Parts: sequence; C-alpha cells; structure tokens
Amino acid sequence: MKDNKIPSPLVSLLPVFVLILLLFVTIRTFGSDALSGGSQVCLLVATAVCVLTGMAGFRRPWKDFELAITNNIAGVSTALIILLIIGALSGAWMVSGVVPTLIYYGIQVIHPHFFLVSTCIICAVVSVMTGSSWTTIATIGIALMGIGKAQGFSEGWIAGAIISGAYFGDKVSPLSDTTILASSVTDTPLFTHIRYLMITTVPSLVITLIIFTIAGLSHEATDTGHIAEYTRILSDKFHISWWLMIVPVVTAILIARKVPSIITLFASTALATIFALIFQPGLLCEIAGQEAGGVAALFKGGMGMLYGGTQLETGHAEINELISTRGMAGMMNTIWLIICAMCFGGAMTAGGMLGSITSVFVRFTKKRIGMVSSTVASGLFLNLATADQYISIILTGNMFKDIYSANGYESKLLSRTTEDSVTVTSPLIPWNTCGMTQATILSVPTIVYLPYAFFNIISPLMSITIAILGYKIKKKAEQPACHNDDRS
Repeated sequence: MKDNKIPSPLVSLLPVFVLILLLFVTIRTFGSDALSGGSQVCLLVATAVCVLTGMAGFRRPWKDFELAITNNIAGVSTALIILLIIGALSGAWMVSGVVPTLIYYGIQVIHPHFFLVSTCIICAVVSVMTGSSWTTIATIGIALMGIGKAQGFSEGWIAGAIISGAYFGDKVSPLSDTTILASSVTDTPLFTHIRYLMITTVPSLVITLIIFTIAGLSHEATDTGHIAEYTRILSDKFHISWWLMIVPVVTAILIARKVPSIITLFASTALATIFALIFQPGLLCEIAGQEAGGVAALFKGGMGMLYGGTQLETGHAEINELISTRGMAGMMNTIWLIICAMCFGGAMTAGGMLGSITSVFVRFTKKRIGMVSSTVASGLFLNLATADQYISIILTGNMFKDIYSANGYESKLLSRTTEDSVTVTSPLIPWNTCGMTQATILSVPTIVYLPYAFFNIISPLMSITIAILGYKIKKKAEQPACHNDDRS
C-alpha cells in the first residue's frame, strides 16, 4: 500500500543533512552560545522537515509521530531529573568546600607529569564501582578538572582523560545500565558479555593510558609558586577541612550499596548543603548578597547555591572561573536540547527513515569483517540520528540479532560490538544526551574535548581490528557440544 511505503535511504537522509547544515551554520555563528537556543531550533527544524516529508510524501499519520516523540521524551525523563539534581549537587559540593578541599590536597599529591594518566585511572576505578559515567564526572571529575587547571593543563586534555576513564567503567561495570541493556537486548549473559568485552576494551584502555602518560611527561610542570598561590587562595576563601571528605565517602557508600542514582545524588546534595551551613556560612551570606548572617541570609544563600549560578570573588580570575557554579538553572539549556533531540529521534523513527537508513548497513553483513564494521557504523549513525545511547543500543541489537544468528555467530559478538560503537561514542556527539551532559557538567564544549577522548575514539576502531584478526571470534558450529562457561 502507498500509505505504508518506506522512504528511500536518500530521502531519509534529508532531515539529517538539514540538521548537520543548520548546526554547522549555527555553531559558526554563535560559537559556544549555540547551546543557548540555536542548536535547539536546528533540531526542531530538522524534526519539522522529517514530519512534513513523512506526512506529505508517504502518508504517515501525525499520531504516529506524536506517539514516537512522546515515548522518546518519556524514556529520558529520569535522565532529566538526574541532570537537575547534578546541577544542585555541583553547586553544593563547590560552595560547601568539598571540591575545593579535593583540589587543595590533590594538586599537592598528584604530580603534574602523571596527572592525566592518574585522572583516567581514578575515573575508571570510580566508574567501575558506580556503574555510572555521569555520576563519576559530576563528582570526582569536577575536582580533577580543577586540579588539572591548577597544574597548567588545557581543559581539552583534562576533560578527555576524565571522559576516557569514566566511559571505561560505564562500558564494563556490571552495575552499568548500558552494559546490562546491551547484554539483555542481545540475549547474552551479563558476565559473558563483560568477559568478551575485555578483549577489545583492555587494549583500548592500555593505548589510552600510554598516550596520556607520554602527554603528561611532555607537559611543562607549573612552577610550585603557582600551585602555592592556588592553595593559598582556596584556603583563604574556603574553610578547608578533612571533615568535608565525609560527603564523598558517604556518597561512595551509597553507590556501593547500589542505592538508586537519584536517591544517591539527592542524599549527597542534601549532606553537602548541611556541611555548607556548618563550614561556609560566610559564603552563603555572600551568595545571598548580605554581609550580616542570620537564618534568612543562610536560607537565601543555600537556595541560590542549589538552583542558581554562583560567582564567588577571590581576586584571581582563573580561580573565580574554577569555583563558579551553574546550579539547577545551568542545566536548563541542556534539558531543553535533550527534549528537542528526542523529538528529532522520534520523528525519524516514526517516519520509517531511521529503519531505511540502517538497512543500508545490513547489506554489508555477509562476512565477519563487514558484519562487525556495519554494526559499528550503524551504532555510530544511530547515536547521531537518535541523540540517545539507550535508543541506539536497543535499535542496533534488535536490527542485527537475527543477522548474527543466521551467520552462525554468537550473540556476545553483537553485544560487544554494540557497546564498542554506541556507549563510548555517545559523549563525542554534541547533540547526543551524553555529549550535551558532559560538556555542561565540565564546562568544556564537546568539540574541544573530542580529540583527547582517546578511549572513546579507539574502542570502535579496536572492535573492527579484532574482527579483522578474528581473535576469539568463533561460529557456533565451531563450539564444543558441551560448553558451560557462559552460564554466569
């Protein structure tokens, strides 16, 4: 029937081309301010092009588009709440003195030559334990960002090391929702998936650590006088105390006990707010714009710390920027952008355009290398088109599941390739939910840290390389008849 006609891949690419063109012009025109509204308009215009093409050219009913868009937005509702809480948490951790204390001691303990590799390892360990790249970056990542700046590293290198480590854990942790999702969608036992994932993930991380080590050793260490100045200004502005470390310790305990992310982040924010009242009452009064203390001033300052941006004056421009916060209000542009991105992804799905484009990749799945390469390309494209890693994982797994099975390959090859191509590339795309979130949390544009997120760049290439070598890739027929090690 004409009503059910599927758009050709060329027609289906029209909204994507429109989006890329508009984003290119917008970013060139507005620069870093593109996220303040320009990029959102681009996504809505591309969504309109997709809807008009589907309705006028292929008789797709508006209700299909409306339902898909609604479902997409509903699917990220939890992420939006987490973003708001992270905004409050970042303000509370900074003003309470938690982050300044971590920076104060960190720049004295971590040697500049090994800062980048240490940052990557620290974030990897924390992310494996938490199962969340977002939580890792929003807590320890912000502190490491401050330490790196104090030691003279560019923000691109620092953010690249943070994101590389954080997404290692997000990729392999049994607590990670993307790890669980990839194994579930492909019907692969979780620990079988993780063990097989190590074949591509460990070499990718090793290469990444080597690069960061070389870069760190090549870095001209900041003179001790500069570091001493940072520590002096921080100690003058904030009440630095080891007691403040109770906040990250309690947060780590909640994470270890597998308390849900929203509850953990909320509890951490509440505890940091209490510590701000105890240790930094003067700063809360400064935020409130009142010199004298009192309950009203503390309440106003505490609320401003959580929902609004703070600009504390230290007499040092770099440190002023370092300790500034955005609060919940600072997350609104990102939330707005995510909602618009979900509109675009939903329209592409409902219009049949997403399926039409991804069908092109399926044509190259006759051989092992082509099959894995097609999966990687499809996963990356879906991250670009749907702007959400969860949707991309689900679509990639469902689209290739029967193909891998028909060609005689185990499901764990598909689950690994899906993670290698989707999970780690999501923070590299400016309009993807992960790219937008990490850029907002670290205050570093995606395009700035992208060249230095080596783990995220290497992982999909490593997946294709292992496929070319054929290492540990066997067809089902080659397996022994009795094989029990996948029952984990």
